[in-house]
Formats: sequence, C-alpha cells, structure tokens
Amino acid sequence: MEPAGVAERLHNKTFLITGTTGFIAKRSGEILMLLIMQLQIFRSLREKYQKHFSSWFWDKLYPVAGDVALKNLGIGDVALAKDILKETDIIIHMAATVNFRERLVYDAHVVAPNHKYRYDKALAINTMGVKHIIEIASQCANLELLLLGSTAYVNGKESGIMLEKPLHQYRSYDGQSDLDISEELGIGRGEAQGVSLQECFRRYYKMHHEDDWARKFGWMGTYVFTKAMGEMLAYEQTLRLPIAIIRPTSTTSTWKEPFPGWIEGIKTIDTWITNYGKGHLKVLPGDVTTVIDIVPADTVVNATFCIISYHTRAQSGLIYHIGSSMRNPLEIVELLHTMFRYFTEKRFIGAEGEVIKVNQLIVPATMDSFYEHMDRHYKVPLQDMERCGLSTADDHDRYNHLKREHHFTVAIAELFRPGTFFKRRFDDSNMQSLYDDERQRQRTDPCDTKFINWEKYLMEIHIPSVMDYESREATRARL
Repeated sequence: MEPAGVAERLHNKTFLITGTTGFIAKRSGEILMLLIMQLQIFRSLREKYQKHFSSWFWDKLYPVAGDVALKNLGIGDVALAKDILKETDIIIHMAATVNFRERLVYDAHVVAPNHKYRYDKALAINTMGVKHIIEIASQCANLELLLLGSTAYVNGKESGIMLEKPLHQYRSYDGQSDLDISEELGIGRGEAQGVSLQECFRRYYKMHHEDDWARKFGWMGTYVFTKAMGEMLAYEQTLRLPIAIIRPTSTTSTWKEPFPGWIEGIKTIDTWITNYGKGHLKVLPGDVTTVIDIVPADTVVNATFCIISYHTRAQSGLIYHIGSSMRNPLEIVELLHTMFRYFTEKRFIGAEGEVIKVNQLIVPATMDSFYEHMDRHYKVPLQDMERCGLSTADDHDRYNHLKREHHFTVAIAELFRPGTFFKRRFDDSNMQSLYDDERQRQRTDPCDTKFINWEKYLMEIHIPSVMDYESREATRARL
C-alpha cells in the first residue's frame, strides 16, 4: 500500500511534542500558551484565521507543563498522564539544552560567554530526557513513531564524510575508552556506583568547567557528548519501539515558511555576522575552503514531516542527516565575501548613532599564524602602552578597547576552531531517499537545500533577519 501523504498522515493524529516553548519553557498553563500565540512565527496563521485564530489554536493544542529531566516528564496529574499514554500516536522529542557557548558578549565591561554550560544540566536534559521519553513511549498504547531530535555534530570525527550511522554505548567515538552511560548519569547526580565521593567531585568539577571530559571520549564538547549519549539510549530500544533520529546541522532562519527570515536566538554563524557587522570581529582563523553546513529551520521542519509521513515501523532505527554540505556546499570564503558585501552596502548603526565601517576579515590559515598576528597587533601594543604608562582617560580607553578586542577575538577563534578547520560533510542518503519518494508521489514539494541560492538567501533573508533580531534584543536589554 502506498504510504499516505503528509496531510493524510497527520490527520486525526495526536502528537506529544517536547521542547516547543524554548526560552519561555518555565512558564506554564494558559499564560504560556498565550505568550506562544503572540510569537512572530504564527503571524500568517493569525492573518488567515483572524478573529477565529484563538479558537482554532486552542482546538489544536493542549499545553502540558513538564520537565523532561524528571521521571514521567514531571507530569503530576495522574489522569492527564493516563490520557497522554492512551491518545498519543506520534512523539516528537525536541527538548534539549543547546547552549554550547557560541554566543559571546562584547560590551564595555566584559568579554565572555553569556551562559555557563553545566554538564549536570546537559546530562539531565539531553541524556536523561531521552531515557524518560522512552519510558513514556513504551507505555503508549498506539505509538506509531518516536522521532528523536539530535544534531549532526554527534559525529566526533574531524574530517571526512559523516555517515547516517548509529552510536553505541560502551564505545567512545575515538575507540580509546569505554563509555558506560549509567556511570555518567551517576556522576552527574553525584552518586556514581563504585566511585569514591572525592573522585566523583573531581570529575564533576572538571566537567562543569571544561569540555575535557567530553574530549576524553572523542567528542568536541559537552553538548554533543550528552546528545550522543541520548542517541545511544534510544538506539538500544529500536528493536521494540518505532524510533527514528534526525540530525540537523547548523540551523538558520527560515527560507520560505511561514515567511522568510523567522529566527529566535543567535547561534552558529550568526555570532560571526553580528560581531563583524558591529566592527568587533576583524580576524578569524580558518581554511577558507572549509564547508559550513547550514540548513534553514523550515527545511528541518519539512524534513520532519517527510519522515513522519514515510517512515514505517519496519524502518525503526534509521538516522537522517538534514544539511547542505553534500547537496549544496557553502564554503567559508563565500560566506565571508557575502558578509563583507552586505555590511558595505548596509552599514550597521551603533547605539550612539555611529556608522560602522567594515573591512575584509583577516583569515590566518593556521592557528600559529593567528596567534602571531594577535601578538603583533594586540599583545605587543598592549605591553608598550603599559610600559609607557596610562596617564590619561583616553589612554585607559584605548588600552581597554584593545584588550577587550584581543580577548574577544581569541575566544571566537578557539570556540569556532572545529568549524573553521575541520573538513567534514554530512551524508544525507536516508533523507534524500525519502525526498525522492515524496517527489515521485507528487504529494508535496519538499524543501531541498539543493535549490537554495546561498548568496541571495544570506543577503536578502538571513543577515537582515539576524541583525534585526540583534537590534530588537539590544533595545529590550536597555529597557
């Protein structure tokens, strides 16, 4: 029998979706949903349904306050919990803590990550959250699919083609260490069996402050390490549960739907864009031929619908990469050229009304040459200023400005070092196979990154949207 199309497949189905509220997740009940209804992403639906939007909205959605870090998702209402288990057909598990220290603050006082990424919190949400959602899925009477949202960067390899292959417990990515998730979960709680309390705290301190513990097992950082462990827990259940895993690459603003340029939050390449446009970022080490794998948010959503429509129980365990590096690669040099062109034509206006002029980014080809540049243009001048003395307020201002710029540039370089030097592409054969099936049935027109004109998308959609979002956030912060 031919699989149903997207609309038919979703009709009369009950979805349990986690992670829908993002930064307002701590709100609950009706207040939470009222806030969600006002989000920009629902603009087209508000225009379509107008005065009937509220009734339409409440007919489709039922808010449940919960916490994936807790058993039973923290749902205390027994009757509600039973209804969820009875009625749920499809689970989309997207809840995660995604801050992996890529958002940096540059202001007059501090240059630092704006959030600390705690290992225990990441473990509770990214790993234990999967364990808890599996427990819920196991009790659902009519479950057709558990779709687990992950990230393509659980692939720890530094170079090569990353395949849509599963990760397995008791194997570190580099094959050098044993990885026992139960022990990791014990460490996160401070209850590791067979590990002394002193050793437990030593490990926890190391994990809390650094990503060394993740690197020990072959992953680049805490975020991808805890997401990888979540995948491992899920994959162990694929023989008894219908599970699929989606791994998007770096998600950017929407390309087409519900309108071009919808964005929430600054991430990945947006950090380069905002700080370059403001005149803070002048040097970025990297190989300019490295491919930056980005994918618009609506492409990820369309891919999700596609998987739900055509992924059958018999296919349990398949993994889907959603990205662009195989179909439509974007090199760093193209991105930087477009950024320069955009901010040359549309210069950023600072908080004091000053017009920011940008130059082409300096791109040292190695980290050694980067640090040589930083020594020559920052460290030596700073030392000279200290030696000569800072006798006036202007001297202090120049010194502090140069010092901030030095710290900020080094932080950016180290943080994005894997992305600017690693030669990786993400195979998406499973995803393309589903797209091909959908095209042959002519049910929908899938949003394929192959057809994106990156220069047009960046110039006309993404960069303007990022800068507009940044300006709105800056205004909000001043209020």
